[in-house]
Amino acid sequence: MKNPIARRDFLKTAGAVVTLATLGPRLFAAEEKPAAGRFKKAIMWGTVGGKGSVGEKMKAVKAAGFDGVEMMGQMDHAEVLKARDASGLEIPSVCCEKHWSVPLSHPDPKIRAEGLADLKQTLRDAKAYGAGSILLVPGIVNKEVSFDDCWKRSIEQIRLAIPLAEELGVKISVENVWNNFITTEDQAMRYLNEINSPWVGWHFDCGNIIRYGDPIVWINTLGQHINRVHIKEYSRDRAMRSGDVWKGFNAQLLEGANNWPGITKALTAAGYSGYLITEQGGGDTPEGLRDLNDRLGKIIAG
Repeated sequence: MKNPIARRDFLKTAGAVVTLATLGPRLFAAEEKPAAGRFKKAIMWGTVGGKGSVGEKMKAVKAAGFDGVEMMGQMDHAEVLKARDASGLEIPSVCCEKHWSVPLSHPDPKIRAEGLADLKQTLRDAKAYGAGSILLVPGIVNKEVSFDDCWKRSIEQIRLAIPLAEELGVKISVENVWNNFITTEDQAMRYLNEINSPWVGWHFDCGNIIRYGDPIVWINTLGQHINRVHIKEYSRDRAMRSGDVWKGFNAQLLEGANNWPGITKALTAAGYSGYLITEQGGGDTPEGLRDLNDRLGKIIAG
């Protein structure tokens, strides 16, 4: 979903009427923003398991009831587009493929340059697929990278990609993950405010945040800066019983700590509409995909 301000600017340019006449209906469908609270169902490509080609997997996703799929970057454009069109799915988002392996926060400038190249390629991937947003893990805090270094380096690299994002009409959406970096809603807002660009917002992950805070508080704080949403469950009880925080992700949707009615209400109040993207295990079989779709449908229904 492209930035409405950028779209108005585009329509004002010379010759825009001719250009507009040549655009296909799929582009308009991707740009039209439904009313707040009207959600669509999507699934992250990395959670679609089983055997088969990209086309076969997309048909299985569509058959399960999903409206869209969040693709990974660095895939073959022709194959993805053929599968998208054959299945009837939409692609609302594309996830950077190398943001963990070549993070924008790395001490080596050559590695950071690789990360920036991956970020830019993902923007191009999203443009090719008709997606309006990409998912970016901005950096990683570890023994070699301090919080402050991660903050500074990642912002520097993201700013270098903003001109391309604006040119393509695709937003960069930072995700909250377990990277020892941004762990409070105030930090998230300060990060976005420092970047200060309408082309950089947030890809909010409901499950990832349970370890650090309340998803509803985050949504209320981020508000219209939320570009896309990951639906993922987390169980504090499972984590505590096992002594392993990662085991908290073993809970199925609707069986963890998330207050889903409160989350969808908060998203609606924040003006969010469009795709809720499940990033949840279980999509290895047609039955598993249908179960995920049904559970996501219950979340949307409240």
